[in-house]
Amino acid sequence: MEHFERSEIDAILNGNESMSSNVDAVTPEEDQSIARRAKEDQTAFGELYERHVTAIYRYLYYRCGSVEDAEDLTARVFMRALKHIHHYDDRGVPFTAWLYRIAHNVVANYHRDNSRHPSVPLDEVELHGAHSDDSDLKIDSQRQRERLLYAIRTLPEERQQLVVLKFVEQLQNAEIGQIMNRSEGAIKSLYHRTLIQLREALDKLG
Repeated sequence: MEHFERSEIDAILNGNESMSSNVDAVTPEEDQSIARRAKEDQTAFGELYERHVTAIYRYLYYRCGSVEDAEDLTARVFMRALKHIHHYDDRGVPFTAWLYRIAHNVVANYHRDNSRHPSVPLDEVELHGAHSDDSDLKIDSQRQRERLLYAIRTLPEERQQLVVLKFVEQLQNAEIGQIMNRSEGAIKSLYHRTLIQLREALDKLG
């Protein structure tokens, strides 16, 4: 059952090639070096923006479900990051984790202000699995895809965040733990509970 669920999630949330990152390899050490320079030279912050803007936009898009809102929220995240770059301490938290925490706070405020849950418009989702020969990723029908997306949107905010970080951003449990300020073991446990909850939600949907 778990393998089936993971295949569905991968097929749906990893399919939008237009949202793939422009950075082939971003190392924490390089980020930290640039961040240190950015504290004294704002032009260096532009390098951090170029390295991470696509990933942050993608994360926010799947959390809010609107291209226009995701663009606005992305701008807010980097404006806030630039304003507070002097407070970033590279000894404890990687820059990416620090940036995702800002993004989480920004999107949480967005949902609180708008009093609505995150959603992903079905007509805006490109599906990798729909045209794949890989049977592990192929989805049987549009109805199954709609059911899974709906089930994901019914999850509590923390678990929606985990799904996006795990399957869209392709982060490891340790990295997700740094972002969500939880231990790797706690993330692993939450991940398995999330898969169970998704299966239960899918079963209720029939």
